[in-house]
Amino acid sequence: MSKYAFITGASSGIGKATAKALAKKGYDLVIASRSLKKLEAVKQDIEASEHVTVTPFVLDVTDTAGIHQTTSVVLEKFGAPDVLVNDAGLARGLEPYDQTNEEDILEMVDTNIKGLFLVTHAFLPAMVERNSGHIVNLGSTAGLYAYAGAAVYCASKAAVKTFSDGIRIDCMATDVKVTTIQPGMVETPFSEVRFHGDKERAANVYKDIEPLTPDDIADAIAYVVDTPRRVQISDVVLLANQQGTGFLACKNPKRNAK
Repeated sequence: MSKYAFITGASSGIGKATAKALAKKGYDLVIASRSLKKLEAVKQDIEASEHVTVTPFVLDVTDTAGIHQTTSVVLEKFGAPDVLVNDAGLARGLEPYDQTNEEDILEMVDTNIKGLFLVTHAFLPAMVERNSGHIVNLGSTAGLYAYAGAAVYCASKAAVKTFSDGIRIDCMATDVKVTTIQPGMVETPFSEVRFHGDKERAANVYKDIEPLTPDDIADAIAYVVDTPRRVQISDVVLLANQQGTGFLACKNPKRNAK
C-alpha cells in the first residue's frame, strides 16, 4: 500500500464523501464503521471508479477493545496512516439538558470524545515516530456556538476543537499536522440519527434552507491534506450561505432573480 487514509464513520455522510474525495487524490483507504454491508458498498463504488485499494473494518468507536484490536491490525498491515480522519460522531435528542436521557449523554460522550481520543491515541505514536501524517478531526460550529437543547453535543465538539489544538502543540517539533474541520448546517443522516429515526422531524431541520452537502466538507478535507509540508491549517469553519453563525440562519433568503 502506498499513501493511505484511515477514516472512521466512512459508511455514510461526510465520512463516505471524504473517502471518495481522497480516493480521487490517489489515497488507498482503510475505512471503518459499524456496518460492514455499507462499507462493502462504499468499497465497491470507489474501486470501480478509482485505481485505489479500499479495506473495510467493522469498528464501533465506543468499544475500547475494538479500537485496540482494529488499530493494531491496521498498524501491523499498513503502518502509520498518512491521513487519519476522525469522522465518527453523532447527536442524540434536542431537549433541555434536564430532560436529556442519560443513555444519550453517554453515547455522545463515548462516540464524539472517547472514541475520537482513543483512535488518535492508537495511531499518533507511529505517526510521530515516522515524523509525518495528518490528523483531521470533525468538529462542528456547535463547538464554537452553543445552541438550545444540545448542551452535551456542543460540549463534545468543543472538546474536539481544544483536543486538536492540544495535540498540535504536542507535535510542534514534528511534521505531523492537525486540522479541525467545523461544519455548520450539512444535510446528512445526522439529523435522522439525532431524532432516533424520525425522518419527518429530520427533514424539517433544513426546511427553507440550502444546507451544505457532504461533498462540500470532503472537498475542504481533500484540500487541507494536500498542502505543502510547510503549511498547517489549524481550523476550517464552513457555513451554509444563509448561516450567520453556527446557530443563526435565515430561512427566507433573498434570491437574485433574472
